[in-house]
Amino acid sequence: MNSSVNHPATVETGRLLSPPGFDVEAIRRDFPILHQQINGYPLAYLDSAASTQRPIQVIDAISRYYTHDHANVHRGVHTLSHRATDIYEGARESVRSFINARSTREIVFTRGTTEAINLVAATLGQRLTAGDEILISAMEHHSNIVPWQMLCERKGTILRVAPINDQGELLFDEFEKLLGKRTRLVAITHVSNALGSVNPVREIIASAHAHGIPVLIDGAQAIAHQSVDVQALDCDFYAFSSHKMCGPTGIGALYGREALLETLPPYQGGGDMILTVSFSGTTYNELPYRLEAGTPHIAGAAGLGAAVDYLRQVGMDNIASHEAELLTYASNALSALPGLQLVGTAAHKAGVVSFNVDGIHPHDVGTVLDQHGVAIRAGHHCAMPVMERFGIPGTARASFAFYNTRAEIDQMIDALRLAIRMFA
Repeated sequence: MNSSVNHPATVETGRLLSPPGFDVEAIRRDFPILHQQINGYPLAYLDSAASTQRPIQVIDAISRYYTHDHANVHRGVHTLSHRATDIYEGARESVRSFINARSTREIVFTRGTTEAINLVAATLGQRLTAGDEILISAMEHHSNIVPWQMLCERKGTILRVAPINDQGELLFDEFEKLLGKRTRLVAITHVSNALGSVNPVREIIASAHAHGIPVLIDGAQAIAHQSVDVQALDCDFYAFSSHKMCGPTGIGALYGREALLETLPPYQGGGDMILTVSFSGTTYNELPYRLEAGTPHIAGAAGLGAAVDYLRQVGMDNIASHEAELLTYASNALSALPGLQLVGTAAHKAGVVSFNVDGIHPHDVGTVLDQHGVAIRAGHHCAMPVMERFGIPGTARASFAFYNTRAEIDQMIDALRLAIRMFA
């Protein structure tokens, strides 16, 4: 892959352009899956909000681990175990550096964002009592709703929901009104997967902290699209998934402020989260291992570490600028189509466009586009309360990554024109 230098987006003749030195065609050559045909058309993969694709560097890292280095970690005295441990802990350090955590003790490997949120709900939740409140927003993914509902069922806690406006933006004044004496945690998304709305997380965190309330950020849709600095944000927890950031499925991470993680009880019991075990009792391991029971996803960590290295090589500023250009281009092109309505028009958005077309069900839109090689998402996007807020069953959703091009958006627009004529 050609390396790129970091430059902000530039404006020329009214158009937002990708940063100088950003070679999307060189980047695309790193992604083998993109170079195929679907139904006789070149694949236009516009579903990265669901899962990004993997560059060959990540694929090779996983293959190399299984080919040369596979063994269990932390427990063996032989060479392969040492190699595997170095790979696994090296990935933890890569993640720590990527989000600017203070220590690797603050990086807990999980199966992904969902497990990370469940970990906090299951551990921090143990100290909550009936009447305590968890505050979320109306744009949350199910993964940041259901664990708190389950906690409410177990403990009698109360789930409060901050509303959003018709553009899909958090009503910050209403959010602040819901911060109360019984609020024990704010759990909120950084970027909405269904709308693309970017929440003012710095302000949210500062407001919550002014009341002494810790904050968990669901970073699944932000981590691969903008720079994330957990110290600058001052968040208490930040959860994200590898498969949203060009890494393998089945692994992710929870950042937690060390002083807060130290207070959490173990999440699961088993191997590696212990120091000593006897029938009379168990002594638990130190952070982060106390929260990582069992043999971990070592190959996943190898892939995640390689993905982090790849994203850093491309440059997060370059990624953000290129995706902003694609978002502007796609939003303008979609808005020009007859009978199409954009859903989610926040002033601050990531590379997600959700839309509906008069007289065509989102699933039919997705099917027609697939027939023309375009992969988008159709449905409620694991955000059914968002759809209820807008009074719709679902949307068609195109989402962009740094390997996407204007030509792929044009391919989607051409297919949408055919769909509109087909269902007219």
